Amino acid sequence: MVRVTATDRRTALRTGAGLLTGAALTAGCAPTGAVARSTPTPPPTDPGAPTTPATRTPAPAPRPYSGAPAQITHGPRGRSRVALTFHGQGDPATARTLLTEAERRGARVTVLAVGAWLDDHPELARRILDGGHDLGNHTQRHLAVNTMAEPAARAEITACADRLRRLTGSIGTWFRPSRAARATPLVERLAREAGYPHVLSYDLDSLDYTDPGADAVTRTVLGQVRGGSVVSLHFGHPDTVAALPAVLDELDRRGLRAVTTTELLS
Repeated sequence: MVRVTATDRRTALRTGAGLLTGAALTAGCAPTGAVARSTPTPPPTDPGAPTTPATRTPAPAPRPYSGAPAQITHGPRGRSRVALTFHGQGDPATARTLLTEAERRGARVTVLAVGAWLDDHPELARRILDGGHDLGNHTQRHLAVNTMAEPAARAEITACADRLRRLTGSIGTWFRPSRAARATPLVERLAREAGYPHVLSYDLDSLDYTDPGADAVTRTVLGQVRGGSVVSLHFGHPDTVAALPAVLDELDRRGLRAVTTTELLS
């Protein structure tokens, strides 16, 4: 039997501590994304893990549409397309259900996201884009931006744009003022200065935010929709989710295709 002395124990402890310290320093100094030499095979990637914007193609940026007004309320009337646009906030589970239902039926939508909502649910930015939908700016806190003084209104627009840029590499394709169908001249100018050539309004208000029931939402939309319509809808309202299948089925029967606003105007 080999006899272990106190000196041997102290030497072993010092050696182990040195190895741990060295490993910690190596990990702390390694550049982001580097693989340590002691780990030749990286661990398998989790398919459910979020992907950082640095490793993804940046989302589309805003662009001007020749001949379109500064505030767009609808697309070309002679084309068999409509844009379903959603104010992005509320229960994230409801939002995911709605997106999945739209995709299952071959529809694509436009989401105008509230910045504070993205702060709470950052993964939804990429979920929207990865589904083939448009993503835009609906101010940071969803306050009455048209009534604000210029510095506060500017901050509402740019703060949401910054969130979108951080999450997707772009400020989003569209801006829509919060708590208003149309922007005041001041807010229109501030949006343009922030990088949005157009303000996205709408010509059909579904009134789904009043929670009138799925049948009422369906009747309102189908009673007014026509080629080129931009429809205002909302995440976070179960009536809207329940109404969507009937709305999409009837649009399809009429030969109207639900597309993103970018597709509507392209």
